[in-house]
Amino acid sequence: PGQAAGNSAAGQDEQLVMDVEVPAACPGVQSEQAGKASACAGCPNQSLCASGEALKQDEAVEVIGKRLESVRHKILVLSGKGGVGKSSFAAQLAFGLAGKDVQVGLLDIDICGPSQPKMMGVEGEQVHQSGLGWAPVYPLDNLGVISIGFLLQHPDEAIIWRGPKKNGMIKQFLKDVSWGDELDYLIVDCPPGTSDEHLSVSQYLASSKVDGAVIVTTPQELSLLDVRKEINFCRKVNLPVLGVVENMSGFVCRKCGVESLIFPPTTGGAQAMANEMNVSFLGSLPLDPELMRCCEEGKPYLPGLHTHTPEELEEEMAKLSKGQQALQAIVDAIRQQLP
Repeated sequence: PGQAAGNSAAGQDEQLVMDVEVPAACPGVQSEQAGKASACAGCPNQSLCASGEALKQDEAVEVIGKRLESVRHKILVLSGKGGVGKSSFAAQLAFGLAGKDVQVGLLDIDICGPSQPKMMGVEGEQVHQSGLGWAPVYPLDNLGVISIGFLLQHPDEAIIWRGPKKNGMIKQFLKDVSWGDELDYLIVDCPPGTSDEHLSVSQYLASSKVDGAVIVTTPQELSLLDVRKEINFCRKVNLPVLGVVENMSGFVCRKCGVESLIFPPTTGGAQAMANEMNVSFLGSLPLDPELMRCCEEGKPYLPGLHTHTPEELEEEMAKLSKGQQALQAIVDAIRQQLP
């Protein structure tokens, strides 16, 4: 079950270091004390780290670096917890950037829960190979999408893979996909948490300049607890945090205009947490049935040059809803950081 077509390399990728509980005082494989420090005693990876084998860089890192030379900006979209709207945000961020008439790519590495084919309106499409590599699926002329969902024989097929096979798939996506002559933004939709996929994409992009991560959360403390872990993960792997987005921050009734806090920010919400963790707060997105409809139908939530002429767009921008205004402000804030 869960076999994806065209995935010959994924099953061959082997995990170098065993999955074990990492000691709190682990010096890390980059350290001269790797495998030699007192904290290493009893660790199954001790001899491997001491030999220097764990320090060796995967040959694919250099290949991936060359493949992504034409990509100007690379952004990872992360979340500490599932169900906070990370993939919805990644999809609409890609649509929003594409609406500015720039070249955008969306890479879905949520291997076990690929949502982007549905959210981009290209469900049922297939990835094709050429002499240049795998060709993305294009919902718009200037927006390409890659997801394992395009490789499955049936959309309901379960992907039941362990870490090494998922890592191999991510490596193949980064190494073999041809994004064209030039790409302005590559958005990487990651699974929630801090697991194999996150470590893999960080390591495989080591020779490429990753601009940073956008972390999506909801206002309640239960979600913020895991976001703090996500921020600390980014710091440990030297991944800059571009900022935090608070999703589902409230619901504004379109009839009476009253705003209800569905998820109360009992500890101050994402903005207070961002101040506490010394990271940027990019903005809040309210619950909006129109946004949900756009994600279900694979359509842009924001108007852009892909849907309107410049004259029409000027009129539409003056009529944005509260939710659209919030998302537009976040897209603009990211573009200001990464022009």
